[in-house]
Amino acid sequence: MDQHDTFDVIIIGGGINGCGIARDLVGRGYSVLLAEKVDFASGTSSWSTKLIHGGLRYLEHYEFRLVREALIEREVLWAMAPHIIRPLRFVLPHHEGLRPTWMLRLGLFAYDHLGGRKLLPATRTLDLRSDEAGAPLKDEFVKGFEYSDCWVDDARFVVLNARDAADRGATIKTRTEVTEARPDGEGWCVTLRGADGALETVRGRCLVNAAGPWVDHVLGETFGRNDAHNVRLVQGSHIVVRKLYDHDKAYIFQNGDGRIIFAIPYEGEFTLIGTTDSDFTGDPRAATIKDAEIDYLVAAASEYFKTPVTRDALVWTYSGVRPLFDDGASKAQEATRDYVLRTEGGHGKPALLNVFGGKLTTYRRLAESAAERIAGLIGGKGGNWTAKAPLPGGDMPISVAQGFARRLTDTYPWLDAALAARLARLYGVRAQDILRGATGADDLGRRFGAGLTEREVRHLIDTEWAITAEDVLWRRTKLGLFMTDDERAGLDEFMKDATGHAAHAA
Repeated sequence: MDQHDTFDVIIIGGGINGCGIARDLVGRGYSVLLAEKVDFASGTSSWSTKLIHGGLRYLEHYEFRLVREALIEREVLWAMAPHIIRPLRFVLPHHEGLRPTWMLRLGLFAYDHLGGRKLLPATRTLDLRSDEAGAPLKDEFVKGFEYSDCWVDDARFVVLNARDAADRGATIKTRTEVTEARPDGEGWCVTLRGADGALETVRGRCLVNAAGPWVDHVLGETFGRNDAHNVRLVQGSHIVVRKLYDHDKAYIFQNGDGRIIFAIPYEGEFTLIGTTDSDFTGDPRAATIKDAEIDYLVAAASEYFKTPVTRDALVWTYSGVRPLFDDGASKAQEATRDYVLRTEGGHGKPALLNVFGGKLTTYRRLAESAAERIAGLIGGKGGNWTAKAPLPGGDMPISVAQGFARRLTDTYPWLDAALAARLARLYGVRAQDILRGATGADDLGRRFGAGLTEREVRHLIDTEWAITAEDVLWRRTKLGLFMTDDERAGLDEFMKDATGHAAHAA
């Protein structure tokens, strides 16, 4: 076995935690291999509510450390990826009979001051009878509060962490399953199976199990620990409807059962409503929205909006499973969203780090904590570095990112403004890698629909591990929302020819 088959750390799982840990470790000087069984963010990380937020409701469960850490991270992450993260104002209408005004004020005061907010604007009180945010709401809602959090393109967030890890020297393998890991001296002998069924053996000093909802499954199938039970699987579902209002703010609605839902502007033409919280059993990949969840979200939104939300308005739904650390909470919505890291071995024995729980907002801090644990197991190789390092495409000030689409149209006057805005939002400065050398729209190649061109698709294949039409339409972009069945089928055929992977579009 040659030198290239041995790594300091082998990571199982290509969600936000696995990719974040890979990026952090390789930047410290560790040799890293990451194996993802399907595609980046094909599990929990692409089924989120797509928020970088402190978690206002977690204050009610006294998770002050988690909320403070998340609040601090909002502006750190925004600066790292200002193209795919943007500030978002949230409107919280006061609902008579639910949480009293004083409680809302106290919670928002804590939210404003716990996390050292510097750039995001502070909370303000709204008169919903005169403010634009009140226009879509029922007349009974007269008072509200507006506060700040951020929105993120979650699946792209994961991919950019993987891209940066690879740019810094990590070995990244998608469609690659870890089928076995057995102790081998001071490390592990790991068997990988690729999409074509071919087997490969690699060695690692430390294994990181960051398989998300499958973390216990990996412990059972790969390590033979069939009694593993560390995570509580909680299903969260969302619905997408034609946009319900014209302004750019989001809503956070209280419900009579104590839960909350969000209504968020989505992809320009839609409103995203979610999420639910219910315990889940079975294969997380088989999770689909239940009729009861649709009914719940439709009813909860209709409690607030003047125009009721109906099932007929649905254009898309998605459902995912969150792997919360099983802390014994009686209700799914009360289970902790904090992360837990557990280590084994080291000091001459095969080292293992298991990652339980976590959320998008705190992934970078989780990765730093994981690096500290790994340093204790196999030796340290450098300090924290990620807080000031932009993700691919994000190496520009926030102020520049906000006007970057205009820079693209200045450089490429023939470029359609809507396409420029989308490319700027998805790729940041790396949009120029797609456009470089083009002197007109025809140079971008075949048009697949919804503004997707052959140049962009080949960029995703060459630099972002896109293999199937589903990868492109639902994780690298959300253009699946805008394409016809025939257009999706056309892309599917192109992807099969370009990558040799016989898979179908979602």
